[in-house]
Amino acid sequence: MSDESATLQPAGPVPSLRLLDQHDYLRLLLARVGGTSANQMLMVALGWQMYDLTGSAWELGLVGLVQFLPALLLTLPAGHLVDQHDRRHLLSLSFCLQAVVAGLLMTASAGHWIGPQWILWLSALLGVARAIQMPSLQALTPSLVPAALLPRAVAASSSTMQAAIVAGPALGGVLYATGPWLLTRLGGLSQGTDAAHWGAALVYAVSLVLLGFATVAVLAIRHRARPAGTGAPGWDSLTAGVRFIAGNPVVLGAISLDLFAVLLGGATALLPIFARDILHTGPEGLGLLRSAPALGAVAVGVALARRPIERHAGRWLLAAVAVFGLATLGFGLARSFGLAFLMLAVSGAADMFSVVIRQSLVQLETPDDMRGRVGAVNSVFIGASNQLGEFESGATAAWLGPVGSVLLGGAGTLVVVAAWVKLFPALATRDRLQPAAHKVA
Repeated sequence: MSDESATLQPAGPVPSLRLLDQHDYLRLLLARVGGTSANQMLMVALGWQMYDLTGSAWELGLVGLVQFLPALLLTLPAGHLVDQHDRRHLLSLSFCLQAVVAGLLMTASAGHWIGPQWILWLSALLGVARAIQMPSLQALTPSLVPAALLPRAVAASSSTMQAAIVAGPALGGVLYATGPWLLTRLGGLSQGTDAAHWGAALVYAVSLVLLGFATVAVLAIRHRARPAGTGAPGWDSLTAGVRFIAGNPVVLGAISLDLFAVLLGGATALLPIFARDILHTGPEGLGLLRSAPALGAVAVGVALARRPIERHAGRWLLAAVAVFGLATLGFGLARSFGLAFLMLAVSGAADMFSVVIRQSLVQLETPDDMRGRVGAVNSVFIGASNQLGEFESGATAAWLGPVGSVLLGGAGTLVVVAAWVKLFPALATRDRLQPAAHKVA
Protein backbone atom coordinates (compact mmCIF):
# COMPACT_ATOMS: atom_id res chain seq x y z
CA MET A 1 0.00 0.00 0.00
CA SER A 2 1.41 3.40 -0.93
CA ASP A 3 1.92 6.20 1.59
CA GLU A 4 -0.69 8.28 -0.26
CA SER A 5 -3.34 5.58 0.00
CA ALA A 6 -2.50 5.03 3.64
CA THR A 7 -3.28 8.64 4.44
CA LEU A 8 -6.74 8.19 2.96
CA GLN A 9 -7.72 5.51 5.46
CA PRO A 10 -10.24 6.59 8.15
CA ALA A 11 -8.84 7.40 11.55
CA GLY A 12 -11.36 5.14 13.29
CA PRO A 13 -14.18 2.73 12.54
CA VAL A 14 -16.73 4.08 10.11
CA PRO A 15 -20.24 4.04 11.63
CA SER A 16 -22.64 1.80 9.76
CA LEU A 17 -25.32 3.53 7.70
CA ARG A 18 -27.72 0.60 7.97
CA LEU A 19 -30.59 1.03 10.41
CA LEU A 20 -30.52 -2.68 11.21
CA ASP A 21 -26.99 -2.26 12.57
CA GLN A 22 -28.10 0.36 15.13
CA HIS A 23 -28.86 -2.06 17.97
CA ASP A 24 -29.73 0.47 20.64
CA TYR A 25 -32.05 2.20 18.18
CA LEU A 26 -33.77 -1.16 17.57
CA ARG A 27 -34.22 -1.64 21.31
CA LEU A 28 -35.85 1.78 21.45
CA LEU A 29 -38.15 0.75 18.60
CA LEU A 30 -39.26 -2.31 20.57
CA ALA A 31 -39.99 -0.09 23.55
CA ARG A 32 -42.02 2.27 21.37
CA VAL A 33 -44.03 -0.64 19.96
CA GLY A 34 -44.90 -1.93 23.42
CA GLY A 35 -45.57 1.49 24.92
CA THR A 36 -47.56 2.82 21.97
CA SER A 37 -49.67 -0.34 21.65
CA ALA A 38 -50.49 -0.19 25.34
CA ASN A 39 -51.29 3.52 25.18
CA GLN A 40 -53.64 3.08 22.23
CA MET A 41 -55.44 0.21 23.94
CA LEU A 42 -55.84 2.38 27.02
CA MET A 43 -57.36 5.17 24.92
CA VAL A 44 -59.91 2.84 23.30
CA ALA A 45 -61.01 1.44 26.64
CA LEU A 46 -61.06 4.84 28.37
CA GLY A 47 -63.09 6.45 25.59
CA TRP A 48 -65.68 3.69 25.30
CA GLN A 49 -65.96 3.24 29.07
CA MET A 50 -66.40 6.98 29.68
CA TYR A 51 -69.08 7.27 26.98
CA ASP A 52 -70.75 4.11 28.27
CA LEU A 53 -70.86 5.58 31.78
CA THR A 54 -71.93 9.12 30.87
CA GLY A 55 -73.22 9.28 27.27
CA SER A 56 -71.68 12.77 27.17
CA ALA A 57 -69.51 14.33 24.45
CA TRP A 58 -68.41 16.91 27.01
CA GLU A 59 -67.06 14.21 29.34
CA LEU A 60 -65.19 12.63 26.42
CA GLY A 61 -63.57 15.97 25.74
CA LEU A 62 -62.56 16.32 29.39
CA VAL A 63 -60.49 13.12 29.13
CA GLY A 64 -58.26 14.91 26.62
CA LEU A 65 -58.16 18.15 28.61
CA VAL A 66 -57.05 16.56 31.88
CA GLN A 67 -54.25 14.76 30.03
CA PHE A 68 -53.04 18.00 28.47
CA LEU A 69 -52.98 20.23 31.55
CA PRO A 70 -50.25 18.31 33.46
CA ALA A 71 -48.10 18.27 30.32
CA LEU A 72 -48.49 22.04 30.01
CA LEU A 73 -47.58 22.68 33.64
CA LEU A 74 -44.60 20.31 33.62
CA THR A 75 -43.13 21.26 30.25
CA LEU A 76 -40.22 23.43 31.35
CA PRO A 77 -39.04 21.31 34.31
CA ALA A 78 -39.43 18.08 32.29
CA GLY A 79 -37.27 19.46 29.49
CA HIS A 80 -34.59 20.53 31.97
CA LEU A 81 -34.63 17.06 33.57
CA VAL A 82 -34.16 15.39 30.18
CA ASP A 83 -31.11 17.56 29.46
CA GLN A 84 -29.72 16.91 32.95
CA HIS A 85 -30.23 13.18 33.55
CA ASP A 86 -29.98 9.86 31.76
CA ARG A 87 -32.77 9.84 29.17
CA ARG A 88 -33.15 6.07 29.36
CA HIS A 89 -34.06 6.22 33.04
CA LEU A 90 -36.58 9.02 32.55
CA LEU A 91 -38.23 7.18 29.66
CA SER A 92 -38.47 3.96 31.68
CA LEU A 93 -39.93 5.96 34.58
CA SER A 94 -42.68 7.29 32.32
CA PHE A 95 -43.57 3.74 31.19
CA CYS A 96 -43.66 2.57 34.82
CA LEU A 97 -46.04 5.40 35.73
CA GLN A 98 -48.35 4.45 32.86
CA ALA A 99 -48.22 0.84 34.06
CA VAL A 100 -49.41 2.00 37.49
CA VAL A 101 -52.36 3.75 35.81
CA ALA A 102 -53.20 0.61 33.81
CA GLY A 103 -53.08 -1.47 37.01
CA LEU A 104 -55.38 0.91 38.87
CA LEU A 105 -57.85 1.02 35.97
CA MET A 106 -57.83 -2.77 35.77
CA THR A 107 -58.50 -3.11 39.50
CA ALA A 108 -61.27 -0.49 39.53
CA SER A 109 -62.98 -2.01 36.48
CA ALA A 110 -62.79 -5.57 37.75
CA GLY A 111 -64.12 -4.41 41.12
CA HIS A 112 -67.04 -2.56 39.45
CA TRP A 113 -66.29 0.67 41.36
CA ILE A 114 -64.85 2.67 38.48
CA GLY A 115 -66.61 5.95 37.61
CA PRO A 116 -66.09 9.08 35.52
CA GLN A 117 -64.08 10.80 38.26
CA TRP A 118 -61.70 7.86 38.51
CA ILE A 119 -61.17 7.94 34.75
CA LEU A 120 -60.45 11.67 34.80
CA TRP A 121 -58.00 11.50 37.72
CA LEU A 122 -56.08 8.60 36.18
CA SER A 123 -56.11 10.32 32.79
CA ALA A 124 -54.38 13.26 34.49
CA LEU A 125 -51.72 10.86 35.78
CA LEU A 126 -51.24 9.65 32.21
CA GLY A 127 -50.63 13.28 31.28
CA VAL A 128 -47.86 13.50 33.89
CA ALA A 129 -46.21 10.39 32.45
CA ARG A 130 -46.35 11.77 28.92
CA ALA A 131 -44.83 15.07 30.03
CA ILE A 132 -41.70 13.05 30.81
CA GLN A 133 -42.00 10.49 28.01
CA MET A 134 -42.22 12.71 24.95
CA PRO A 135 -39.12 14.91 25.46
CA SER A 136 -37.14 11.87 26.65
CA LEU A 137 -38.05 9.92 23.54
CA GLN A 138 -37.45 12.80 21.13
CA ALA A 139 -34.07 13.60 22.69
CA LEU A 140 -32.95 9.97 22.89
CA THR A 141 -33.52 8.98 19.26
CA PRO A 142 -30.89 11.26 17.59
CA SER A 143 -28.18 10.04 19.98
CA LEU A 144 -28.63 6.42 18.84
CA VAL A 145 -28.06 6.86 15.08
CA PRO A 146 -25.58 8.78 12.88
CA ALA A 147 -26.87 12.19 11.77
CA ALA A 148 -26.98 11.05 8.13
CA LEU A 149 -29.45 8.31 9.12
CA LEU A 150 -31.77 10.52 11.17
CA PRO A 151 -34.47 11.26 8.52
CA ARG A 152 -34.70 7.53 7.71
CA ALA A 153 -34.67 6.67 11.41
CA VAL A 154 -37.51 9.12 12.06
CA ALA A 155 -39.53 7.65 9.19
CA ALA A 156 -38.88 4.06 10.30
CA SER A 157 -39.64 4.91 13.92
CA SER A 158 -42.84 6.74 12.99
CA SER A 159 -44.05 3.95 10.70
CA THR A 160 -43.29 1.34 13.38
CA MET A 161 -45.17 3.42 15.91
CA GLN A 162 -48.08 3.73 13.49
CA ALA A 163 -48.10 -0.03 13.03
CA ALA A 164 -48.57 -0.27 16.79
CA ILE A 165 -51.35 2.31 16.50
CA VAL A 166 -53.01 0.01 13.95
CA ALA A 167 -52.72 -3.11 16.09
CA GLY A 168 -53.29 -1.54 19.51
CA PRO A 169 -56.77 -0.04 19.05
CA ALA A 170 -57.98 -3.00 16.97
CA LEU A 171 -56.83 -5.47 19.63
CA GLY A 172 -58.17 -3.26 22.41
CA GLY A 173 -61.58 -3.01 20.77
CA VAL A 174 -61.81 -6.77 20.22
CA LEU A 175 -60.72 -7.53 23.80
CA TYR A 176 -63.21 -5.00 25.15
CA ALA A 177 -66.08 -6.52 23.14
CA THR A 178 -65.19 -10.17 23.73
CA GLY A 179 -63.57 -9.92 27.17
CA PRO A 180 -66.53 -11.24 29.19
CA TRP A 181 -66.92 -14.20 26.81
CA LEU A 182 -63.19 -14.96 26.88
CA LEU A 183 -63.03 -14.78 30.66
CA THR A 184 -66.08 -17.04 30.95
CA ARG A 185 -64.51 -19.61 28.61
CA LEU A 186 -61.25 -19.50 30.56
CA GLY A 187 -63.07 -19.95 33.85
CA GLY A 188 -62.47 -16.45 35.13
CA LEU A 189 -66.20 -15.65 35.21
CA SER A 190 -69.15 -17.84 36.03
CA GLN A 191 -72.27 -17.92 33.91
CA GLY A 192 -74.72 -15.21 34.90
CA THR A 193 -72.03 -12.97 36.42
CA ASP A 194 -72.53 -9.26 35.83
CA ALA A 195 -69.93 -8.73 33.09
CA ALA A 196 -70.03 -4.92 33.05
CA HIS A 197 -66.53 -3.46 32.74
CA TRP A 198 -64.83 -6.87 32.51
CA GLY A 199 -63.92 -6.16 28.88
CA ALA A 200 -62.23 -2.92 29.95
CA ALA A 201 -60.41 -4.73 32.76
CA LEU A 202 -58.96 -7.22 30.27
CA VAL A 203 -57.74 -4.39 28.01
CA TYR A 204 -56.06 -2.68 30.96
CA ALA A 205 -54.40 -5.94 32.00
CA VAL A 206 -52.87 -6.50 28.56
CA SER A 207 -51.73 -2.86 28.51
CA LEU A 208 -49.99 -3.42 31.84
CA VAL A 209 -48.00 -6.32 30.40
CA LEU A 210 -46.98 -4.34 27.31
CA LEU A 211 -45.82 -1.39 29.41
CA GLY A 212 -43.67 -3.75 31.48
CA PHE A 213 -42.09 -5.01 28.26
CA ALA A 214 -41.42 -1.43 27.11
CA THR A 215 -39.69 -0.62 30.40
CA VAL A 216 -37.36 -3.61 30.08
CA ALA A 217 -36.52 -2.74 26.45
CA VAL A 218 -35.53 0.82 27.38
CA LEU A 219 -33.33 -0.34 30.24
CA ALA A 220 -31.55 -2.71 27.81
CA ILE A 221 -30.24 0.27 25.80
CA ARG A 222 -26.49 0.41 26.37
CA HIS A 223 -25.79 3.95 25.19
CA ARG A 224 -25.51 6.30 28.16
CA ALA A 225 -27.95 8.95 27.03
CA ARG A 226 -26.97 11.63 29.51
CA PRO A 227 -25.86 14.91 27.94
CA ALA A 228 -23.65 17.48 29.56
CA GLY A 229 -25.45 19.00 32.53
CA THR A 230 -27.29 22.26 31.99
CA GLY A 231 -26.57 23.53 35.50
CA ALA A 232 -29.09 24.67 38.08
CA PRO A 233 -32.65 24.99 36.79
CA GLY A 234 -32.63 28.77 36.54
CA TRP A 235 -35.13 30.70 34.48
CA ASP A 236 -32.73 31.16 31.56
CA SER A 237 -32.03 27.44 31.39
CA LEU A 238 -35.69 26.45 31.76
CA THR A 239 -36.81 28.81 28.99
CA ALA A 240 -33.92 28.13 26.58
CA GLY A 241 -36.08 25.78 24.51
CA VAL A 242 -38.81 28.41 24.16
CA ARG A 243 -36.28 31.02 23.03
CA PHE A 244 -34.67 28.63 20.59
CA ILE A 245 -37.98 27.78 18.89
CA ALA A 246 -39.13 31.43 18.87
CA GLY A 247 -35.91 32.43 17.12
CA ASN A 248 -36.10 29.70 14.48
CA PRO A 249 -38.96 30.46 12.04
CA VAL A 250 -38.70 27.09 10.28
CA VAL A 251 -39.08 25.10 13.52
CA LEU A 252 -41.73 27.47 14.91
CA GLY A 253 -43.72 27.32 11.68
CA ALA A 254 -43.54 23.52 11.45
CA ILE A 255 -44.66 22.72 14.98
CA SER A 256 -47.29 25.48 15.15
CA LEU A 257 -48.76 24.28 11.83
CA ASP A 258 -49.21 20.84 13.33
CA LEU A 259 -50.65 22.36 16.51
CA PHE A 260 -53.45 24.28 14.82
CA ALA A 261 -54.15 21.71 12.10
CA VAL A 262 -54.66 18.79 14.48
CA LEU A 263 -56.25 20.99 17.16
CA LEU A 264 -58.95 21.90 14.66
CA GLY A 265 -59.05 18.85 12.41
CA GLY A 266 -58.64 15.99 14.88
CA ALA A 267 -61.75 13.87 15.41
CA THR A 268 -60.32 11.16 17.68
CA ALA A 269 -62.30 12.12 20.78
CA LEU A 270 -65.58 11.86 18.86
CA LEU A 271 -64.95 8.38 17.45
CA PRO A 272 -67.00 6.64 20.19
CA ILE A 273 -69.98 8.83 19.19
CA PHE A 274 -69.49 8.21 15.47
CA ALA A 275 -69.02 4.49 16.06
CA ARG A 276 -72.12 3.95 18.16
CA ASP A 277 -74.60 6.65 17.09
CA ILE A 278 -73.75 7.37 13.43
CA LEU A 279 -72.04 4.26 12.04
CA HIS A 280 -73.93 1.88 14.38
CA THR A 281 -71.08 -0.36 15.47
CA GLY A 282 -69.60 -1.49 18.78
CA PRO A 283 -66.25 -1.27 20.58
CA GLU A 284 -64.63 -3.52 17.99
CA GLY A 285 -65.69 -1.03 15.30
CA LEU A 286 -64.30 1.81 17.42
CA GLY A 287 -60.99 -0.02 17.60
CA LEU A 288 -60.88 -0.32 13.80
CA LEU A 289 -61.71 3.36 13.35
CA ARG A 290 -58.90 4.35 15.72
CA SER A 291 -56.57 2.07 13.76
CA ALA A 292 -57.48 3.52 10.37
CA PRO A 293 -55.27 6.66 10.48
CA ALA A 294 -52.31 4.56 11.54
CA LEU A 295 -52.89 2.13 8.68
CA GLY A 296 -52.49 4.94 6.17
CA ALA A 297 -49.53 6.27 8.12
CA VAL A 298 -47.73 2.91 8.05
CA ALA A 299 -47.85 2.77 4.26
CA VAL A 300 -46.41 6.28 3.93
CA GLY A 301 -43.86 5.70 6.69
CA VAL A 302 -42.48 2.57 5.05
CA ALA A 303 -42.17 4.42 1.74
CA LEU A 304 -40.39 7.38 3.36
CA ALA A 305 -37.99 5.07 5.21
CA ARG A 306 -36.93 3.64 1.84
CA ARG A 307 -37.01 6.92 -0.11
CA PRO A 308 -36.70 9.93 2.20
CA ILE A 309 -37.93 13.36 1.12
CA GLU A 310 -34.95 15.12 -0.48
CA ARG A 311 -36.40 18.27 -2.05
CA HIS A 312 -39.26 20.73 -1.47
CA ALA A 313 -39.73 19.69 2.17
CA GLY A 314 -41.75 22.81 3.03
CA ARG A 315 -44.15 22.36 0.14
CA TRP A 316 -44.66 18.69 1.00
CA LEU A 317 -45.43 19.64 4.60
CA LEU A 318 -48.07 22.23 3.68
CA ALA A 319 -49.65 20.00 1.04
CA ALA A 320 -49.86 17.10 3.49
CA VAL A 321 -51.66 19.21 6.10
CA ALA A 322 -54.12 20.42 3.42
CA VAL A 323 -54.90 16.80 2.47
CA PHE A 324 -55.39 16.07 6.19
CA GLY A 325 -58.04 18.81 6.33
CA LEU A 326 -59.82 17.51 3.22
CA ALA A 327 -59.86 13.96 4.60
CA THR A 328 -61.35 15.27 7.86
CA LEU A 329 -64.17 16.87 5.88
CA GLY A 330 -64.71 13.56 4.08
CA PHE A 331 -64.92 11.68 7.37
CA GLY A 332 -67.47 14.13 8.75
CA LEU A 333 -69.70 13.59 5.73
CA ALA A 334 -69.34 9.77 5.65
CA ARG A 335 -72.34 7.67 6.58
CA SER A 336 -70.92 4.22 5.86
CA PHE A 337 -68.29 2.47 7.93
CA GLY A 338 -66.13 1.73 4.87
CA LEU A 339 -66.00 5.35 3.70
CA ALA A 340 -65.35 6.64 7.22
CA PHE A 341 -62.50 4.13 7.59
CA LEU A 342 -61.02 5.19 4.22
CA MET A 343 -61.13 8.91 5.05
CA LEU A 344 -59.43 8.29 8.38
CA ALA A 345 -56.73 6.23 6.63
CA VAL A 346 -56.10 9.08 4.16
CA SER A 347 -55.84 11.54 7.04
CA GLY A 348 -53.27 9.30 8.71
CA ALA A 349 -51.22 9.01 5.52
CA ALA A 350 -51.15 12.79 5.15
CA ASP A 351 -50.29 13.25 8.81
CA MET A 352 -47.31 10.89 8.44
CA PHE A 353 -45.78 13.16 5.78
CA SER A 354 -46.16 16.03 8.24
CA VAL A 355 -44.72 14.07 11.18
CA VAL A 356 -41.58 12.91 9.36
CA ILE A 357 -40.78 16.35 7.96
CA ARG A 358 -41.56 18.18 11.20
CA GLN A 359 -39.61 15.83 13.48
CA SER A 360 -36.62 15.73 11.13
CA LEU A 361 -36.53 19.54 10.98
CA VAL A 362 -36.79 19.94 14.75
CA GLN A 363 -34.18 17.31 15.59
CA LEU A 364 -31.70 18.34 12.91
CA GLU A 365 -31.98 22.03 13.78
CA THR A 366 -31.51 21.47 17.53
CA PRO A 367 -28.12 20.95 19.27
CA ASP A 368 -27.92 17.82 21.42
CA ASP A 369 -27.54 19.65 24.73
CA MET A 370 -30.88 21.41 24.13
CA ARG A 371 -32.90 18.53 22.69
CA GLY A 372 -34.66 17.82 25.97
CA ARG A 373 -35.85 21.39 26.47
CA VAL A 374 -36.80 21.87 22.82
CA GLY A 375 -38.46 18.45 22.82
CA ALA A 376 -40.46 19.40 25.91
CA VAL A 377 -41.81 22.53 24.23
CA ASN A 378 -42.51 20.52 21.09
CA SER A 379 -44.36 17.95 23.19
CA VAL A 380 -46.66 20.70 24.48
CA PHE A 381 -47.51 21.62 20.90
CA ILE A 382 -48.18 17.95 20.13
CA GLY A 383 -50.15 17.49 23.34
CA ALA A 384 -52.18 20.61 22.66
CA SER A 385 -52.98 19.39 19.17
CA ASN A 386 -54.04 15.96 20.45
CA GLN A 387 -55.37 16.17 24.01
CA LEU A 388 -56.54 19.80 23.84
CA GLY A 389 -57.92 19.03 20.38
CA GLU A 390 -60.00 16.25 21.95
CA PHE A 391 -61.45 18.77 24.41
CA GLU A 392 -62.14 21.21 21.57
CA SER A 393 -63.90 18.45 19.63
CA GLY A 394 -66.01 17.47 22.62
CA ALA A 395 -66.93 21.08 23.40
CA THR A 396 -67.91 21.96 19.83
CA ALA A 397 -69.76 18.65 19.48
CA ALA A 398 -71.83 19.52 22.54
CA TRP A 399 -72.72 22.78 20.73
CA LEU A 400 -72.87 21.83 17.03
CA GLY A 401 -73.20 18.07 17.21
CA PRO A 402 -70.44 15.60 16.24
CA VAL A 403 -70.80 16.08 12.48
CA GLY A 404 -70.80 19.87 12.71
CA SER A 405 -67.72 19.75 14.95
CA VAL A 406 -65.73 17.62 12.49
CA LEU A 407 -66.74 19.69 9.46
CA LEU A 408 -65.81 22.94 11.21
CA GLY A 409 -62.44 21.46 12.15
CA GLY A 410 -61.65 20.27 8.63
CA ALA A 411 -62.47 23.66 7.15
CA GLY A 412 -60.40 25.37 9.84
CA THR A 413 -57.38 23.23 8.95
CA LEU A 414 -57.50 24.43 5.33
CA VAL A 415 -57.64 28.04 6.52
CA VAL A 416 -54.57 27.44 8.71
CA VAL A 417 -52.57 26.06 5.77
CA ALA A 418 -53.36 29.12 3.66
CA ALA A 419 -52.39 31.44 6.53
CA TRP A 420 -49.08 29.65 7.24
CA VAL A 421 -47.93 30.07 3.63
CA LYS A 422 -47.98 33.83 4.27
CA LEU A 423 -46.88 33.84 7.92
CA PHE A 424 -43.87 31.51 7.56
CA PRO A 425 -42.33 31.95 4.10
CA ALA A 426 -39.07 30.37 5.33
CA LEU A 427 -40.97 27.15 6.01
CA ALA A 428 -42.90 27.25 2.74
CA THR A 429 -39.68 27.66 0.75
CA ARG A 430 -37.55 25.20 2.76
CA ASP A 431 -36.01 22.79 0.27
CA ARG A 432 -33.85 20.13 1.90
CA LEU A 433 -33.82 18.36 5.25
CA GLN A 434 -30.26 18.81 6.47
CA PRO A 435 -28.46 19.55 9.72
CA ALA A 436 -28.13 23.19 10.62
CA ALA A 437 -25.07 25.01 11.94
CA HIS A 438 -26.01 25.36 15.61
CA LYS A 439 -25.57 28.49 17.60
CA VAL A 440 -25.11 28.61 21.33
CA ALA A 441 -28.43 29.36 23.05
